[in-house]
Amino acid sequence: MAAEGIVMPGQQPSTFEPIAIDFQRTNTRQSRLSRSETRESKKEVRDPNFDINLPYRTLSRNANLREYTQEEPSGATETGVSEDGTPYTVVAFTPDDKDNPKNWSKAMKWWCTMCVSVTCFVVAFCSSVITADIEGVAKEFNVSEEVALLSITLFVIGFGVGPMAFAPLSEIYGRRIMYGSTLFVAVVFIIPCAVSKNIATLLVFRALGGIAFSAPMTLVGGTLADCWKNEERGVPMAAFSAAPFIGPAIGPLVGGYLADAKGWRWLYWIQLILAAVVWILITFTVPETYAPTILKRRAAKLSKSSGKRYLTEQDLDMRPFSDRLLNFLIRPFQLLFGELIVLLISIYMSVLYGLLYMFFVAYPVVYQQGKGWSAGKTGLMFIPLAVGVICSSFCAPFVNKHYMTLVRKHNGKPPAECRLIPMMISCWFVPIGLFIFAWTSYPHISWAGPAFAGFPVGFGFIFLYNSANNYIVDSYQHQAASALAAKTCIRSFWGAATVLFTNQMYARLGYQWASSLLAFLALACCGIPFLFYFYGAKIRARSKYAYSGDDEETLETKLEN
Repeated sequence: MAAEGIVMPGQQPSTFEPIAIDFQRTNTRQSRLSRSETRESKKEVRDPNFDINLPYRTLSRNANLREYTQEEPSGATETGVSEDGTPYTVVAFTPDDKDNPKNWSKAMKWWCTMCVSVTCFVVAFCSSVITADIEGVAKEFNVSEEVALLSITLFVIGFGVGPMAFAPLSEIYGRRIMYGSTLFVAVVFIIPCAVSKNIATLLVFRALGGIAFSAPMTLVGGTLADCWKNEERGVPMAAFSAAPFIGPAIGPLVGGYLADAKGWRWLYWIQLILAAVVWILITFTVPETYAPTILKRRAAKLSKSSGKRYLTEQDLDMRPFSDRLLNFLIRPFQLLFGELIVLLISIYMSVLYGLLYMFFVAYPVVYQQGKGWSAGKTGLMFIPLAVGVICSSFCAPFVNKHYMTLVRKHNGKPPAECRLIPMMISCWFVPIGLFIFAWTSYPHISWAGPAFAGFPVGFGFIFLYNSANNYIVDSYQHQAASALAAKTCIRSFWGAATVLFTNQMYARLGYQWASSLLAFLALACCGIPFLFYFYGAKIRARSKYAYSGDDEETLETKLEN
């Protein structure tokens, strides 16, 4: 389970001075006209310190990002006069500003990091814990297991649908209110699931809960980018990136013993307890971290106290919400079906996401049906998968160190394909683990084979996931939000679908060949990072949206057409 928009720890190098993006306004009309100048007068430089603000940022491409990325001694980036003749000042953070999340104490930053990471873990946990007793739901409501499995499918579909609206909403109202409101709704929607008297009630509220839970998964990466400076972000991002994968692995472990002891309804009560705890933590202990929202409140306070007019960049530049929402709904699919890089990377990540959720069905098939184990004992077999995820997270600083070497080698402007090196190395772990799982899953063979096969699979997941996200972000800088949204959408729908046919696949093909089919599929995908490593630059050069390393005017022309 993964949260959309994660960037590899330490993605932004800290050894280079940021390039100032400086617009001076004398009045609003002049500002608007200057932004409509001919393409020849515009320059777009790839700044190695450019903060994409992981992963959703829908400000216009010409927005004065200096307001959020630089501290100004005067507390303002510029002054001007509006069309009605009223002078205004655009507010900014001052040096060592205590309201700037990047200047908070390390203790406060780590508290926020742990709160949002635990929230991400809980959401991922909620997606998989119910797999421990699908049979119990099917028996109580007298439906097939395929219908009962829809409680997983609909929840995961919500992960792909929700971000389309929650991402732009968070830019308007801030992260804190989105965390608090959506988590509260998610907590409420768990209750009808736990007390449901029919399958329809369970499925409807499970689907709504998935949509509500998608907001925290969408916003966590951005929260960490808000709090940590580029050079500090490595370890926090490593801690966070593991949470969405550890959650699904721990879910069946806890759920198995709980279902054996208390029945399937307690699988929802435990979700309610954990979700309520993280809602309290987020709502009452984590302040607003989104710089535009903080500055907007400062501007309103200054305007009220001084009688003068203080604004933020969003006040001058922000497009209507309908435009942002339209951008999030349409642009992802334009990139998905029009950009080979986005399409193939999305397919690869969808395959991996589907494999993760197939495991939740395959493990009970192999251990409960094949070996006659209990749900609780079967849940223990997910531990190696979780250990693999944790071990790969510990390797993240070494990957970042290697990338920083490449940054220096390329004078601060490494090609996007440098992000594929960890992917080319780690892609082999997943098929290796699946082949081991396949041919050690005979009932008469030791339990250890299929269990420990989860270690290389979990180890490969994190490397592949982070490398893929980094490659998309570097390849589609100004369109990164839409490209990541496309990947999240198709990935969620495929992951949701896989749980519905895994049982039949294992029943008809047998344990060995069903798992081998998945291994061959993962093996075929190993060619994707190699394809883009050798030909990605040429593909990006012909792309309408991708950053290709061309001169600035050529890039600008392609993006504007």
